[in-house]
Amino acid sequence: MQREQIVFVGTSDLSGHFRGKSFAAAELPARLERGVGLAPTNMFLSAFGPIQMTPFGTLGEVFLIPDPATRVSVAFDGSATEYFLLGDIVTLEGAPWEYCPRQVLRRSLDRLKAETGLKLLAAFEQEFIYSGVAAHPAQPYELDAYRRQGLFGETLLAALRQAGVVPDSFLSEFGPQQFEVTVAPAVGLRAADDAVITRELAQAVAFRMGQRVSFSPLPEPSAASNGTHIHWSFLDEDDQPVLYDEERPWNLSALGSQFVAGILHHLPALCAVTAPSLPSYYRLRPNRWAPVQSDVGVLDRGTALRICPAVGSDASQRARQFNVEFRVADATASPYLALAMVVQAGLDGIRHRWTIDSQKRQPLPDSLENALQLLQSSESAAQWLGAEVLAAYVRFKRAEIKSLENFDESEICRRYAEVY
Repeated sequence: MQREQIVFVGTSDLSGHFRGKSFAAAELPARLERGVGLAPTNMFLSAFGPIQMTPFGTLGEVFLIPDPATRVSVAFDGSATEYFLLGDIVTLEGAPWEYCPRQVLRRSLDRLKAETGLKLLAAFEQEFIYSGVAAHPAQPYELDAYRRQGLFGETLLAALRQAGVVPDSFLSEFGPQQFEVTVAPAVGLRAADDAVITRELAQAVAFRMGQRVSFSPLPEPSAASNGTHIHWSFLDEDDQPVLYDEERPWNLSALGSQFVAGILHHLPALCAVTAPSLPSYYRLRPNRWAPVQSDVGVLDRGTALRICPAVGSDASQRARQFNVEFRVADATASPYLALAMVVQAGLDGIRHRWTIDSQKRQPLPDSLENALQLLQSSESAAQWLGAEVLAAYVRFKRAEIKSLENFDESEICRRYAEVY
């Protein structure tokens, strides 16, 4: 019997999972116009599947509209083609739905462009555990550790390139079975799209090999942690880099320095969105090569914001390489929401003309609940997300905390590792 191809359309929701609906691929042209219907409560599916909290109940209807620019079609021998698109959620009237993660990011990028004339150039560096490597002592950055993963890395990079995502690097990381994949920077919304596509294709390749990957921030309490680091810089209207200024401290342009100051100012509250799970805070502890306070450093992988190196004698090439790395994020966050909050916080620094020196180092929250309290009390966050979205997000995450209140750290880590 001849098969009929199916296509999936989804978005990275409040829990950071890629969820949506599928339909016959022959219907895609029509679906590009009208989309697929969703219950608003779909956005409130928990990290573990059950609906633990929703402000909508059984009421309402929204539509998920596929974005043709995000089309992914990757064929695998002996298996169904990996065929999906990312989409935007709109109301019955066709207006952007306030809870749509892509719309939250798009609104943030539009504000950045309107107030500064700048575009954001960003890339996500994502760490994960691959089960296809046999149990073995850690071999950090060794060729043999790369060798042992077999064909997974090559297949993943080929799948990414076929999907329109440009691979940058694939490497063996610090922990046993731990690897990292980074893709080339992209402008604005596409950077977050690429992060979602990368996660899904890593899962797809592992599945075809009879294995799986886990992006969970901490697979077990004693394990090496997995971060999702966001590298960013600015382009002007002529696509020229404008973050670099070799005459200024740390080579940061004036606007770049103010942007960093804004992130530092709001960082403890941002954690509730960029590091939004219980094991996120097991990761953000001393001696894990992860940040523990709102600080910035040149070439320092222990700081929350790292000024990354630019090499060579050509100033124009250094300017194109130059970027800042945001290190307080992991894959339990929706890339859209995480990047949106970073942009909004940085833009606030530009508005207030804050300086890095004016920002005191603040300890990062030591639990998701403490981070949610800071987010809830932030007047800025209510403006960035919308008061209703903020209130619902806080309730949603508190329901997640409550669902795990009877488990110890080992069991909590295990449960997140199963679903991320």
